[in-house]
Amino acid sequence: MNRRASLILAAAIAASPAAAWAQKFDGLAATPQMGWNSWNRFACDIDEKLIRETADAMVKTGLKDAGYQYINIDDCWHGARDEHGDIQPDPQRFPSGMKALADYVHARGLKLGIYSDVGDKTCGGRPGSRGHEYQDAKTYAAWGIDYLKYDWCESKGLSAVGAYTTMRDAIRAANRPILFSLCEWGDNKPWEWAPEVGHSWRTTGDIYPCWDCELSAGTWSRWGVMRILDMQAGLRKYAGPGHWNDMDMLEVGMGMTEDEDRSHFSIWAMLNSPLILGNDLRSMPESVKKIIGRRDVIAINQDPLGVAALRFWKQGPVELWAKPLANDEWAFMVLNRGETALPLHYDWKQNVIDDQVFKHQLDFSKATWHWTDAWTGKTGDTSRRLDATVPAHGVVLLRLKKGA
Repeated sequence: MNRRASLILAAAIAASPAAAWAQKFDGLAATPQMGWNSWNRFACDIDEKLIRETADAMVKTGLKDAGYQYINIDDCWHGARDEHGDIQPDPQRFPSGMKALADYVHARGLKLGIYSDVGDKTCGGRPGSRGHEYQDAKTYAAWGIDYLKYDWCESKGLSAVGAYTTMRDAIRAANRPILFSLCEWGDNKPWEWAPEVGHSWRTTGDIYPCWDCELSAGTWSRWGVMRILDMQAGLRKYAGPGHWNDMDMLEVGMGMTEDEDRSHFSIWAMLNSPLILGNDLRSMPESVKKIIGRRDVIAINQDPLGVAALRFWKQGPVELWAKPLANDEWAFMVLNRGETALPLHYDWKQNVIDDQVFKHQLDFSKATWHWTDAWTGKTGDTSRRLDATVPAHGVVLLRLKKGA
C-alpha cells in the first residue's frame, strides 16, 4: 500500500463511528461532581429502600438546591449474571430493579450512580466487569445510570490504562452520557493519563475519618485527612474542568470533631476534589447539615475557573493556601494542623502569591481586597492585619474581591 492510500485509510478510520467512541463524554463535570455514595456509612448493607430514602433526604434537606445531584450506589448491589451474561441486581436487596430505582431518583431531579470493577470480582466479591465491559455499559445505559465508579480490585496483571480505557470506550459505545469516576487509588499515576479517559481519578487509597492517621490493613491502608492532603503535592497542574483529582469521598459527620469536619470540607473545596458525601443523610444532626450545605464554601469548589489551591507559606503547624477564582477573585485558607488553637496576626503585604502553573499572581501591596469569611460571614479588608484565632485542626477560609 502506498503512502497516499495509507493516509486515506487512516482518515477513514478516524472518521468511523468506532473512533468516535474512543473518547469520554464531554460536557460532564465542568465543575467537580457533587453527590452522595453509600460505601463510607453503609458498606454492603444497602438496598433500594435506603437509596430511595437518601434521594428524598437530599431534596428535603436542601442539599439538592445546594448543588448535590448524584446518588451513587457503591459495591454489593450485584446479583448474578443471567444466562446471557447480563448483570442483574441482587433480587432481595433491589427487587424492583435498577431501572425503576433510576426512574425514582430522576423524578426528584437527581441522578443515579452505580459501581463496578476492572477485575473478575469487585472488592466486595461481587461480579466485576472484566470481559463484560461493553455488555455492562449497555446495561447501565438501559437502566438510566448517570455515573460509574470503577474500582481496581482483582487487577493483577492488568494494565490500568488499558482497563479503564476499555470501559471508557464501552460507555461511549452505549451512547448514554455517564460520568466516569476512576477509583484506581493512584497506583499507576492516573493523573498523567486519565484526563483523556475519565472525569475524575482517585489520587490515593481510601479515606478514614481521622485527622492525621494511617489505618493499616497489611497490604493496603486507609488514610486520614492530613495524610491525603499531603499526597496531593505536585498534582494540581493535572486537573481542571472535566478532569479532576479525586481525594476520595467525604467523611464529614462520620466521627471527627466539628472543627475537623469544617477543615476537611474546606480542603476538599479548595483543592477542587469532588464533593461526594458519605454520611447518612436521613438522620444527620443540624451541625453536619450546616457544614455540607454551606454554600459559600461549595461555591469555592464549584468555581468555573477550575484551578486548585496552592500552598504558598508554611511555618510550624500553620499553612497558608490560595486559590484563584473566576472574575479575578481569590479564596484564602489558613490551616492549623496543630493540637492547640493558635492566634493569627497576618500582614497581607508580607507575601506575593505567585501561581506559576496557572499564571496567576496576587500582590496585596498594589490594591486593597475585601474579604468575606466563608464560614461565619464576617467581613474585612486587606488594608488591615488579619487577626483571628485558628482552632486546633481548624481553618479560616476567606473569599477575596478587589476594590470597594
